[in-house]
Amino acid sequence: MPELPEVNTFQRYFNETALHKKMSSVVVHDDKIIRNVSGTAFIDLLTGRTFTGSYRRGKYLFGILDNGHHLLLHFGMTGDLVYYSEKEDQPRHERFAFHFEDGYILGFDCPRKFARICYIEDLDQYLEKIKLGEDAQRITEAYFLEKMKGKKGTVKGFLLNQSILAGMGNLYVDEVCFQTKVHPASVTSKIPKKKQKEMFQKMQEVLQYAIDKSVHYKNYPADYLWQWREDGALAPDKKSKVESSKIAGRTTYFARGWQRYYL
Repeated sequence: MPELPEVNTFQRYFNETALHKKMSSVVVHDDKIIRNVSGTAFIDLLTGRTFTGSYRRGKYLFGILDNGHHLLLHFGMTGDLVYYSEKEDQPRHERFAFHFEDGYILGFDCPRKFARICYIEDLDQYLEKIKLGEDAQRITEAYFLEKMKGKKGTVKGFLLNQSILAGMGNLYVDEVCFQTKVHPASVTSKIPKKKQKEMFQKMQEVLQYAIDKSVHYKNYPADYLWQWREDGALAPDKKSKVESSKIAGRTTYFARGWQRYYL
């Protein structure tokens, strides 16, 4: 599932290819991923419209339309955007496509059909309905610390909670815990305040680094957990071994000994 940095990359691509260009037509090949309107209604609602901007909140990308409505692009596991002009470049699993007046096309490719597309008239109402919290990159340290108060669950579960931190996913949560030497099964409220502040700062650093690198994992630093995310690998202390277990319902990697339990 794409996490915040991946969706940020999708947003840049969307902005570069779709903004300020009138849609002369919209083609729907398969409307399964269009969730709240029919394929026919989707075509009627978007034909002749223009995207004037975009808004990202966590893992959700919204295209802003010239009538004030929004189009949710939630990519699921295999959703992708492909910009092209020649028929032979059409992606194999294109589900729908925006045809612009300049002859270019933006197709939405999704082999496994796990994406979710919604036409939204009232964005604030929709965000409240799905209980989506503030974007993890936009929260303040004060907000982060306040939300940790009294939480008896694991810090892994806290960081994954989309109603609190929109955009944090399994891989980035493990990375933040690893880099701050906090065991992901630690009780959230038992973590010292100084260490909580460190976790907030590291979360911002990790997310921004991934965005700056356009989420090319092989270019991440050698001291990132990404580089040895497998059972038996040695942590930076050259003593602790990386292990995995289910924490907060997710497969979690950590280095016992390197990462401290707070219970």
